[in-house]
Amino acid sequence: MRQAILDKLQGLMKVRSLDAVITSSPENFGYVAGFVAPSQPLMRHRHAMAIVPAGGAPGLFCVDMEETTVKREAPDTPLSVWREFSDDPMQVLASTLEGMGLARARLGLELDYLAAGDFARLAGFLPHASLIGVEKDLSRLRQIKTPDEVALIRRLSRIADQAISDSLAAVRAGDTELDIAAVLTRRIYELGAENFKLLIVATGERSQLPNVGPTARKLQRGDVCRVEIFSVIGGYQAGVCRTAFVQEAPPMAEEIWRLMVECKYAILDRIRPGASCLEVYRDFIARLETMNLPPISFVGHGIGLHLHEDPYIGETPILGEPGGDAPIEEDMVLGFEPLCYRTGYGFGVQNKDVLHVTADGATLLSDYTNTDTLIRIG
Repeated sequence: MRQAILDKLQGLMKVRSLDAVITSSPENFGYVAGFVAPSQPLMRHRHAMAIVPAGGAPGLFCVDMEETTVKREAPDTPLSVWREFSDDPMQVLASTLEGMGLARARLGLELDYLAAGDFARLAGFLPHASLIGVEKDLSRLRQIKTPDEVALIRRLSRIADQAISDSLAAVRAGDTELDIAAVLTRRIYELGAENFKLLIVATGERSQLPNVGPTARKLQRGDVCRVEIFSVIGGYQAGVCRTAFVQEAPPMAEEIWRLMVECKYAILDRIRPGASCLEVYRDFIARLETMNLPPISFVGHGIGLHLHEDPYIGETPILGEPGGDAPIEEDMVLGFEPLCYRTGYGFGVQNKDVLHVTADGATLLSDYTNTDTLIRIG
């Protein structure tokens, strides 16, 4: 476990007068433990948790199927294991907490992740404990990245960027979206990622669709191609999106792309500690309006252990809090994506990058490819 993250949790417990914090989501297990129990994100009932007491030694809790993986990744951390087909995991968790002297404690839980039935049983097994929601606190802690987290996200950004660049360089007219995906996914692993998420390959008329996977559609002269992928290491993820054309750019593609590039540098210039998320978004909208292009409800978001994290550079900077705003803070890491899916010309464009907020501005992390000009295929 990383001491910098444990120190943040100790600070949270002091502020909230908690005796322990117990994570239950894959992203917050990864935040504390430094790795993800592989099947937890796929099978919600396979609970994996990190238990961090105030001032005490942390422990881990997992299903028997993941015991060997967790022990390999955290050999020196106390581990409580529940059996998938014979134990009630909440009863085992309660017994573990009792053994740590927490049966009557104030316990911080992720109430937006733990299933209602699990919560009810845990409360029944711990009748003298106070179960308190800390999901928003954990989300807030994750917004501000440590130097190690920034370095990892930079690596992930460049892996995604290079893999997309290599996949677009490998295909020609007549090849298919699946051919792009084949090169792309192989390169993600070759470049060092452990996994990937949200593979998007959208060409021609399909480039107008936000989140679609590859098909057998063949690349044709004049196609616009949007390709996006998130590379993953240790539960952390970073994604980029690149736009290309096949042999010849269709009418208005280069003009619209120049506007996306203008928006990219305008966002980089405006992002700094204290900047308003809403104001950055409104500037983006105003630039799209110069070409009558419709926006979506955001142009950027936090990124790290989730595809999308607070804050959003958009209409609602903090999820669940419409009508508010949020300031940009130093050491946030944001994915930002000047885009327009419905340009009105039969194609969509997107230029997604990742940045790190520094003391006096922002630094681009996904800097493998020069995206000031549209990428040419063939």
